[in-house]
Amino acid sequence: MKFWKMNGAGNSFVIFDDRKGGLALTPPQIAALANAETGVGADQVIAMEQTLRGDVFMRIWNKDGSSAEACGNATRCVAWLVMEETGKDKIVVETIAGKLKADRLGATRISVDMGSPLLKWEEIPLAERMDTRGIDLKIGPIDAPYLQLPGAVNMGNPHVIFFVPDLDTIDVKAAGSLVEWHPLFPQGVNVGFLQVLSRTETRLRTWERNAGQTLACGSNNCAAIVAAARRNLTDRKALVHNDGGDIEIEWSEATDHVIMTGPIELEYVSEV
Repeated sequence: MKFWKMNGAGNSFVIFDDRKGGLALTPPQIAALANAETGVGADQVIAMEQTLRGDVFMRIWNKDGSSAEACGNATRCVAWLVMEETGKDKIVVETIAGKLKADRLGATRISVDMGSPLLKWEEIPLAERMDTRGIDLKIGPIDAPYLQLPGAVNMGNPHVIFFVPDLDTIDVKAAGSLVEWHPLFPQGVNVGFLQVLSRTETRLRTWERNAGQTLACGSNNCAAIVAAARRNLTDRKALVHNDGGDIEIEWSEATDHVIMTGPIELEYVSEV
């Protein structure tokens, strides 16, 4: 079957067109496909499916074969494919987490309305009631934690964002894997580490639930700026430098929606 190998700010995907049906991937097959040594290599595997409520339905699997609710960078990639196919500059991508509106802003630049962030403790969800602007979670020695009080945001999937003074000193794998399935998060959590450079510029590294460290994560970029703005560390509109590329995030005061704008790249088309 034909597939597209694409990335959004370095976040890599294998995308199948299953709008006519017939794709039947098992979790082990997905894991093998996503593994760079046994297959193509990707952070997530995506299937485009038919829908009556938008232009396309996007199904998402993590690299371990588990399902994911949302993926902002993959949404941009799928939106671009459908726009190229149909000639449209505006489409709606449906996901398990809801419908997302996408707009073409350039040849390979796509903007996606990611909807309103969910900010209540039970919406993240957390295992107990907490102020989600800075939840009671510490990493390191009890009397001298090196990470603490992350902000929690749900952007179709759960995220926590740690604010750090120097991103280069953080062991993303060690800290991210420790937090990912902490008992405080009954559904697991995506973990972001954000360094604020100015009111309008930041750096972010991400540990994705069931995927590990990635070069970028669209929904984590959204969660990072929402969490930072809630703490008055940044404006509601800011640039995020990821290891794989830059993404612009705006948390609209007028609509409460988070708009994510960034690049896509079609690496190649092949078959498996």
